[in-house]
Amino acid sequence: MLTRDASPQFTRPIAVRVIRERTGRSTYDGWAWIEVYQLDSRGEAIDRRELYVRPEGMRPAPPPPHRTPARCAAARAAG
Repeated sequence: MLTRDASPQFTRPIAVRVIRERTGRSTYDGWAWIEVYQLDSRGEAIDRRELYVRPEGMRPAPPPPHRTPARCAAARAAG
């Protein structure tokens, strides 16, 4: 979960799944570039982003709602 603790740009918290840290970029001490998937309320990826954050301010996101096998099968059939 990214909030203002991670960066002033997050006036509203967003849930993300971290892909990787971009270590080849210059940053200020205590800051990092990361690649993430931004998640919707169901925990599904809706956008891929590169963000400049303070890793110390990142928090674990609450788990997404439990998906039932029927919903999973329907999602695979629709995709």
